[in-house]
Amino acid sequence: MAREKGYTRKNFLKGLFVENPLLVSILGTCPALATTKSIEAAIGMGILFTIVLICSSCLVSLLRKIIPEEIRTPAYIVIIATFVTIVKMMTHAFLPELYSTLGVFISLIVVNCIVLGRAEAYASKNTVFDSLIDALGMGVGYTLAIVLMAFFREILGEGMITIGNIFTSIPNFSIPVLKYVKDGEVVYDFSISLFTTPAGAFIVFGLILAVIAFIKNRKAELKANLAKQEKARKAAEAAAQAAQAQAGGSK
Repeated sequence: MAREKGYTRKNFLKGLFVENPLLVSILGTCPALATTKSIEAAIGMGILFTIVLICSSCLVSLLRKIIPEEIRTPAYIVIIATFVTIVKMMTHAFLPELYSTLGVFISLIVVNCIVLGRAEAYASKNTVFDSLIDALGMGVGYTLAIVLMAFFREILGEGMITIGNIFTSIPNFSIPVLKYVKDGEVVYDFSISLFTTPAGAFIVFGLILAVIAFIKNRKAELKANLAKQEKARKAAEAAAQAAQAQAGGSK
């Protein structure tokens, strides 16, 4: 079967925009709301999620003709749980700050509907390479979405962006936005602590979805208006041609 030109690129980009698992499909909302208090935590969660998604999708695709239909879903869950356990142990060993920050949400990747959904819907029906690209696109798309949430939540809730608390190999520094501290004293603080709570997470998530919906509706309206204008133009041209033909016939 001939492959569509540019399929690999489209397969990757769909997870970033058209089929973004969080902002379009509204999947994986639990870790998105719970682990986006800081950009570092969101990046860490996104990396772990993407690793599990890529590894499980590739293995499911590799075994798609071996796993019997009757035990397909349990087998997928065992595969996902295996990779989650490995990732959890590696995180505990090498990134203890990230492990303590994310806590139980690392283990809950096992029941993340995105991972099982991609295994069922895509990896079980496609090649290892295509499944790898699909998983990479979905993982990067999900990571960008939760980092976007964390960006607004950390600025609004903490008043500044702090790097180096979780990834300790990076020099610790802060970027003041709504809050500025000098020599241990707060110079100004316009942060809103509500956005560090689950309620604040829901508000930010809802506002992001509202903006996306507005952009989509606006594009749809513009497209409809262009279609109407094109239809009116063609109708005017047809009427002009008919009038010219009638005038030529009367002569």
